[in-house]
Amino acid sequence: MSEIVIRTLQVSLSAVLLASAFGIPLGTFLGMREFPAKRLVLTVLYTGMGLPPVVVGLLVYLLLSRRGPLGWLHLLFTPTAMVMAEMLLAIPLVAGVTMTAVSAVDRAIREAALMDGASWRQVGFILIREAQFGVIVSIVAGFGRAISEVGAVLMVGGDIEGYTRVMTTAIVLETRKGNFELAITLGVLLLGLSFVVNLTLQLLQPGIHSTT
Repeated sequence: MSEIVIRTLQVSLSAVLLASAFGIPLGTFLGMREFPAKRLVLTVLYTGMGLPPVVVGLLVYLLLSRRGPLGWLHLLFTPTAMVMAEMLLAIPLVAGVTMTAVSAVDRAIREAALMDGASWRQVGFILIREAQFGVIVSIVAGFGRAISEVGAVLMVGGDIEGYTRVMTTAIVLETRKGNFELAITLGVLLLGLSFVVNLTLQLLQPGIHSTT
């Protein structure tokens, strides 16, 4: 069981780190800049936030299958394929929440930075710092989306025992086998991991520690 828990964390943390690397800059850009195609980009982003996981799984499967454009990498039914699927699911969520947080920052801060000669990249870092709690929320939301995924990772990972089996796919398997005790144990562990992440978020929130 410990092997499954460790693999779950490895896959999900890798996926959310990659999703943050793409999603936070994208969300920051969308939150601070206006451009002609922004409405179209936002439509695509919002669609991605509600994209069915099996669609993402199918996309990654087709990309990595033997006849797919990335088939030569031989990544299908590997933890890397699972990371790719979870990353694609998390990116829109990370970007969307980051965009909302950055958009809420007082425009005077942005204008003052530009007047002081800051580049747009520097302004972006300033806005991320000002909206740091919202950015943290975006990362936690992305992690929640990644670690709870089952359909997409099952399609591209294959639920291979000792190699690609993670907590969500193990819960499904054990439930089908009627091994409810193990399935419930894995479910409680999964909830516990989510609780720890959310508790960490609360501890990082400014002003959470009140003084008496």
